[in-house]
Amino acid sequence: MHHARQHAETRTRERRHRLAHEAARLMAEGGFRDYHQAKLKAAERLGIHDDASLPRNREIEEALREYQRLFVGESQRQALGLRRDAAVRALDFLADFSPRLVGPVLDGTADSNSPVLLQLHSDDADSVPRFLEEHRIPADARSRHLRLDRDRSGDFQVWVFSAEGLTFDLTVLPLDALRQAPLSGVDEKPMKRASLSALQQLLANEEMLQYESGLR
Repeated sequence: MHHARQHAETRTRERRHRLAHEAARLMAEGGFRDYHQAKLKAAERLGIHDDASLPRNREIEEALREYQRLFVGESQRQALGLRRDAAVRALDFLADFSPRLVGPVLDGTADSNSPVLLQLHSDDADSVPRFLEEHRIPADARSRHLRLDRDRSGDFQVWVFSAEGLTFDLTVLPLDALRQAPLSGVDEKPMKRASLSALQQLLANEEMLQYESGLR
């Protein structure tokens, strides 16, 4: 009995591993941006339909990092660097809205399809579109559902525009969201986010690491 249960657990673990890696491949190659969609598509392709075998979002994120390290390499590093440099300029440009960088460009999993995701903070819903209009930046209006904390969630205004050949995605949050980041859809913890100074520090640290590794 114990042996049978162990065998079943091992099979489930192996399936989760295979699904996480297939979902990561779909995100890296197939343009899937959403963990849940990639997970379901991977399950469909591998013919695995039991819920216990579905990997957590965090497992897919780890598999995606591994995939990019093994198979993408320099092109992914260039795409990430380009977007991080653009994020520095965007954070400076949007300084009036206490902007924060979030998502793949911050966590290092961005590729050539990734938008630069920024969160802006204002209690005046019209201030961001007004600012974009003043600077003659045409933007599309969308909305995004986010959980601000365990008790509060809602649909928030999003503005999407193109500049420098990249897509910028701005979510407008209330000012009090500056105290704590919204909860991540990956692990339900507050999202990692970076201000302009924090991003500049991250880039300086990475540059120093590269320089030191080049000396070895």
